Amino acid sequence: MAMPLNLAVETEKAQALLQTFSTASLLASTGLGVFCLLADHFLQLPFIQHHVWLRAVLDNNVHGIVGLWSWAIVIGLRKKSDFYEVVLAGILASIIDLDHFYLAGSLSLKAALSLPHRPPLHCSTLIPALCFSLRLLMWAFRLKDSWCSLPWLLFIALTSHHVRDGVRHGLWVCPLGNTAPISYWLYVTITATLPHLCSVLMYLTGTRDMISTKHGVAIDV
Repeated sequence: MAMPLNLAVETEKAQALLQTFSTASLLASTGLGVFCLLADHFLQLPFIQHHVWLRAVLDNNVHGIVGLWSWAIVIGLRKKSDFYEVVLAGILASIIDLDHFYLAGSLSLKAALSLPHRPPLHCSTLIPALCFSLRLLMWAFRLKDSWCSLPWLLFIALTSHHVRDGVRHGLWVCPLGNTAPISYWLYVTITATLPHLCSVLMYLTGTRDMISTKHGVAIDV
């Protein structure tokens, strides 16, 4: 009896991994890449470039949409809680830019955009540190397994924002300094494939199994 049961479990895991690259998820990630192209082209229009606040707000909204779209690819939208998670990913991906105003000590957009160095939440080294710290806090406070995807949600939100900013400024890898700016097509490629990478990592770390076996939730991206 043990062998057939183990075989069934392994088959279910293999199917979950294959779903990471399902037709629907590949179409969704292709759509995400196309959105990046169209949104960035739109932001270059003269009437947007000539209005600093409009440009900043729209650029921040694109960060949010990329974040929520990416997480939607990872988990799908099957129930109401999935929608809340996707919205949270979008909020986190856009709220990062508030650290510009924090470092400037002012609500002035000019001051926020004229900082002597990059603000703290734009340090890419913080991404694994924050995600791991969140996982430890969840373990320490014994949060339910239904919360186990939160570190990965945070990973998607922060990484998608940093990669998009990296086109202009490179990545700030503290304490090593800044990398060279990311080429535009590499940025689009990374953004489109990041949800699949996240899905595979969730599979390898057992996060997907934890959600599906504990709560009967089949995550299909």
